[in-house]
Amino acid sequence: MASPFLWKKISLIFLVAFSAISLLAKDLQPEIKFETVQITIGKKKIQVEVAKEPAQHQKGLMYRTALEKDRGMLFIFPREETLSFWMKNTYIDLAIAYIDKSLTIIDIQEMKATSPLEIVEPPSYPSKKPAKYALEMEKGWFKKSNIKVGHKLSLPENLK
Repeated sequence: MASPFLWKKISLIFLVAFSAISLLAKDLQPEIKFETVQITIGKKKIQVEVAKEPAQHQKGLMYRTALEKDRGMLFIFPREETLSFWMKNTYIDLAIAYIDKSLTIIDIQEMKATSPLEIVEPPSYPSKKPAKYALEMEKGWFKKSNIKVGHKLSLPENLK
């Protein structure tokens, strides 16, 4: 029978190998491009990458290690419904605002980054009400910017 030390060593080897394979698999995926636009929340103007297609939704802000100041990602869905996001392969803490079809923020949540070495599935962050849009920014951005539930977004016409 193997010693507990040997089992820990074997487990560590498998964990490192699995993590390396996961990182290599990321590089084998086709590059997904995002359009960048300026939007407004209240009087605050920000630059966002736009995720409209399912492949863009899936990729989101995965594998990023930083976000520039006042930059984020706007997810647009075909219809208003309960949305749920998770932080798989997302290495920076984020905040998410769920937005309804009238462009009103209905929910804001903070989301915890995941480590590339994590094997367990990360938690999900469902919207409290049906939403058509989701805006991800750096953790704490909404609070620092004094953006709250009830504030409205202004979007270019082609994104509504």
